[in-house]
Amino acid sequence: MIQCKDLKKIYVNGDVETAALKGVTFSIAKGEFVAIIGPSGSGKSTLMHILGALDSPTSGTYFLDGKEVSKLGDNELSDLRREKIGFVFQAFNLLPRTTVLRNVMLPLLYSQTSEKEREERARKCLVYAGMEESKFFNLSNQLSGGQMQRVAIARSLINNPAIIFADEPTGNLDTKTSHIVMEAFQQLHQQGHTIILITHETEIANFANRVITIRDGMIESDITADSNLPARNATHSVAGGRMKSESTKNKN
Repeated sequence: MIQCKDLKKIYVNGDVETAALKGVTFSIAKGEFVAIIGPSGSGKSTLMHILGALDSPTSGTYFLDGKEVSKLGDNELSDLRREKIGFVFQAFNLLPRTTVLRNVMLPLLYSQTSEKEREERARKCLVYAGMEESKFFNLSNQLSGGQMQRVAIARSLINNPAIIFADEPTGNLDTKTSHIVMEAFQQLHQQGHTIILITHETEIANFANRVITIRDGMIESDITADSNLPARNATHSVAGGRMKSESTKNKN
C-alpha cells in the first residue's frame, strides 16, 4: 500500500538549511496498524505530512496504492486526500456549535450524495467508532474529550478511506480516556482498516502491531509484534518483550 524510498526533507530559512528527514525507506502493507514514534524534532510529523499528502519530500519517492504521490499536482493531491485518506488530529478540529452528526457529515458537503445518504453514512460511522446514538444531536462542545475524539474518528471514516492517519490523537486526553480511544483504533484495525499513528508516547505506540522509531530524521528501529510478519530494519526489542526485532527472533 505504502512504499517510501530514500525520503528526504530539507527546510530552508535564509541561509540556514535544516534536514528534517535524512533518507527514510520503508513500506506498509494494507491492513497494518503502524505507530511512528519519536521525540520532538525527530521528523515524525514531517513524515506524516508527506505520507498524508499534505507536504512533498525534497527528494525520494513515495507510492500510495501504486500512485507516485511525490509527482502529483495540487488538484490530484486534493483528490487523493479526499478519496484515500482519513485524518484524526490531537485537537479534534470539530465545529463547536454544530451537532455531532453534522460534524461527521461535513466532508461530504460538496459531494454528489443526497442529504439522506450523507446522514445515513454519518450515523453508520459514528456507531462504527463506538459513539452512543443518544449523543448524535448534541453539540460537539457538550462532549467529553474522549467522545470528541470518537466523533473525529467517525469523520475520518466518512469517505471510506484506504488509510487513516492519527496525529497524536491522545495528546489532549487523560490516561484512561487515551486507552479507550486507542482500543477504538484497535477495533478499526481488526475490521481491516490500515492505520498510521504518530505519537511520542511508548505506551500509546504499543497499541499498534508495528512500531517505527524515528530519531534525528532517520529510522532507528522498525519492530513488529510477535504475532505479525517479521519487522523490517528493526534493531532492538521494546515494551518489555511484547515486540521483538528481526535480529531477536533469529536468535530464538
